[in-house]
Amino acid sequence: MSDDELAVRIAQARRKVVGTKQTLKALESGEAVLVILARDAEEKVTAPVAFLAGNRGVEIGYLETMSVLGKSCGIKVNAATAAIIEF
Repeated sequence: MSDDELAVRIAQARRKVVGTKQTLKALESGEAVLVILARDAEEKVTAPVAFLAGNRGVEIGYLETMSVLGKSCGIKVNAATAAIIEF
């Protein structure tokens, strides 16, 4: 899936959470159906999310920058991680 396609999927999602803490909570509760990570985010921030998503069998998508991820999620700040709960 290209960055543009992924950004559109995020923007059109009915329910999503933004940020590492919220993404981890969504994964732990089994709500997350797709996790998105920013490639330029620090690994210490994204690694726990990627690990848990892998263990739970949740698809992981990547966007190039934290800025693009934040904008795709409809927020005015950068974001390292996000999760889609419902499409």
